[in-house]
Amino acid sequence: MYIGGIDVGTSGCKIAVFDKNGTLCEVFYEEYEVTRKGGHHEVNFNIIFEKVKKVLKSAALKYKIVSVGVTSFGETFAMLDKDDNIIAPSMLYTDVRGEDECKYLENALSAEKIALKTGVMPHSMYSLPKVMWIKNNMPEAYAKADKVLLGEDYVVYMLTGNRQIDYSLAARTLAFNIRELSYDDEVLSAAGVDKALFSTPVQAGTVAGTLRAGIREEFGIDYDITVVNGCHDQIAAMTGSGVFSDNTAMDGIGTVECMTFITDNVPDDAEFYKGGYSVVPHINGKYACYALSFAGGATLKWFRDNIVPFEHAQCKAEGTDIYATLDAKVKDDPTGILILPHFAGAATPYMDSFATATVTGLTFEHDRYDIYKALMEGTSFEMLLNLDYFGDKIKIPQNIRASGGGSMSDVWLQIKADILNIPVIALDCSQIGAAGTAMLAGKAMGVYTFDVLKTMAPTRKVFTPNIDKHNVYSQMYKKYSRIYDALKG
Repeated sequence: MYIGGIDVGTSGCKIAVFDKNGTLCEVFYEEYEVTRKGGHHEVNFNIIFEKVKKVLKSAALKYKIVSVGVTSFGETFAMLDKDDNIIAPSMLYTDVRGEDECKYLENALSAEKIALKTGVMPHSMYSLPKVMWIKNNMPEAYAKADKVLLGEDYVVYMLTGNRQIDYSLAARTLAFNIRELSYDDEVLSAAGVDKALFSTPVQAGTVAGTLRAGIREEFGIDYDITVVNGCHDQIAAMTGSGVFSDNTAMDGIGTVECMTFITDNVPDDAEFYKGGYSVVPHINGKYACYALSFAGGATLKWFRDNIVPFEHAQCKAEGTDIYATLDAKVKDDPTGILILPHFAGAATPYMDSFATATVTGLTFEHDRYDIYKALMEGTSFEMLLNLDYFGDKIKIPQNIRASGGGSMSDVWLQIKADILNIPVIALDCSQIGAAGTAMLAGKAMGVYTFDVLKTMAPTRKVFTPNIDKHNVYSQMYKKYSRIYDALKG
């Protein structure tokens, strides 16, 4: 008996297969292209579904999978007609279209009112303004629209024929009332968009059905696979990390760094949302709040490719890891260098797409490895900014669970613990989002309980704060926290 977790991303999809005890057996992965031209950033959901079927078929032929959960990236949607043909572009969150429609919504209802309903400030990245853009600019296509499906519910629908979306992904549309757990009539009325286009909202971990007979025949399998709604990929990662209470938070350290916190209630201060924070329903009746840095692991990749390209090439030739090599060369003490890591603009709490990176405190005594470490320090200071911004609206956690590629760096995790003054727990799981959605699928079938996460994502190492270093970093942070305002404009 095996359980699968399907994870649909912007550039590739995978299925991770686990046995009845929660042990990872194998991962099947397929890539696809994103097109970017003239500010139009699109994916092709027809291709995505073909790739999903390919990985699922490969897994199902090798393992008897009783159930699969589906998690996906957010915002981007497929617009289908009654015959399930895609009739409009599927725009990524970075696509420029929808800005005018977003302003229209703000003028109709006010940004603050929308934020208090939906848990997010109006922004063109979300689904609803882009649906409005299609209505305004592609009226013939919009007239044929029968369904608007985001990644998770698109895959679920195409596999089973049932249209349902979990609360956390529905919250990425800008049309979902996170308190009432339903699409908001007032927001949709102001947008001029029919609620019937969207799938039925359900709790993550809800069974959608079994594979369509035609797909089962296409796969060449003689057994049923039950498909279960997972959640937004960040919630899936939180689930896989075992983050279910406000005592702990998750730090997903990938290309973009996303630190997620638990709250019992929806913040009711409109000023809170002006920091760009998203609040979405979690799987257990609580809510998750996202704090973002656009330059997490991307900063170290930039350093690797532009500052130490020859060392990188040598490591590749030797079959060694460049980041481990760099980690071994950094000094133990704080660098004294302050880097504002806004290489791709500033995310929360500034939400300034025009912000740029800044280096200060550099002297002749520093070398390139100090700069490398300072990038780790700067991204950690960014997260401390968010904790300060929260005030009393979000509880500061007692520990942080780290996942993603950056969690493999002991140096970086110790820096985070020292700067935040919070223990950081490194998890030993390379497929944390797939593990979270597989856990939900297994739980829906009565195969798993939450305890299975101890096997799926065991603790690799715990990093406790060094008080002496924290004191030094606290003085550095006082300066760091003033740099953005001093240089803005």
